[in-house]
Amino acid sequence: MGHPPPEYSAEFKRQAVRPYGERGGTYAETARELGVDAGSISDWVRRADTAQAPPEDNPFKVAEENRRLCREVERLGRENEVLLKASALFAGRQL
Repeated sequence: MGHPPPEYSAEFKRQAVRPYGERGGTYAETARELGVDAGSISDWVRRADTAQAPPEDNPFKVAEENRRLCREVERLGRENEVLLKASALFAGRQL
């Protein structure tokens, strides 16, 4: 089995895209300088370009927030299921 891909923060991705846009060059050159995969740089540049957000907005931050919210929704769903089962158990008992 392979190793899981490394997780990079939104700030790292934003800073990695900046030199590529400022100096140009290739994805491979930028990737070698940063020690990441050229495909990752390509993906990050493409996502930053399609977002076309103002510089103060970070499209990678939005993706991280979406992932965090999805995990929270899943957790809340599990908690709700436990509470429903517990209420059904207690409803069956006479207190």
